[in-house]
Amino acid sequence: MSWSDIFYPGNPERREQLIRKSEDLKNLMENNFRATNKLIAVLNEHLGYSFSNITLDEKADVKHNCDILIMRIHEIQAAVEKLDQELKDKLEPTLYEKLKKMDLRLNTSEHAKVAKAVIGVAAVGTGVAVSWLMKSGMILENIVLKYGLLTSTFVANVVIGVVFLGIGMIVEAIMGSIERDQLEHDLKEYDSALDKFKPASEDYQDSIFEVMADIKRMKKKL
Repeated sequence: MSWSDIFYPGNPERREQLIRKSEDLKNLMENNFRATNKLIAVLNEHLGYSFSNITLDEKADVKHNCDILIMRIHEIQAAVEKLDQELKDKLEPTLYEKLKKMDLRLNTSEHAKVAKAVIGVAAVGTGVAVSWLMKSGMILENIVLKYGLLTSTFVANVVIGVVFLGIGMIVEAIMGSIERDQLEHDLKEYDSALDKFKPASEDYQDSIFEVMADIKRMKKKL
């Protein structure tokens, strides 16, 4: 266990919660993509269109995937509007317009990259501090003078170890605090998004199936 997790024992649980909520969001989006592809199949079969299927990009952020679905839905709306304005209105991708404005990820790998980047910067700061102390000779000089120690190599090893431990613990504590705040922020964002997105997703899929049924009925009348 890292010092960061020792100082902030709630962080591992927060990470797990974030992973679960991220998976929940991804599953909802996948279901909506799947429903849209079913509508595409109906349009292609019954009305002679040649829309291609859409695929969720798990490596991209939520905004990018929202744009994929919104663009295809707008194309479908333009097609079905020729048949009936009500069909177009049923497919309005409002929920995705709102979702894309939120700072969300489909997985936590991006969060890990950010954390590593910040920790990397802190580690560089630690190295610079130790390097400066060694070059300046202040630590060794003061200890040798004060305690009369003659084995400078031994002293150097001990001092460097203590410095790294002390600064390292401070860095870990700072990073734990930063990660805690970021995790809490992300969890709130996901909670807010999921509270709205779950029922909206159900409504969207219901609308998709209604439009599919309407198109099949219209085709029979033609």
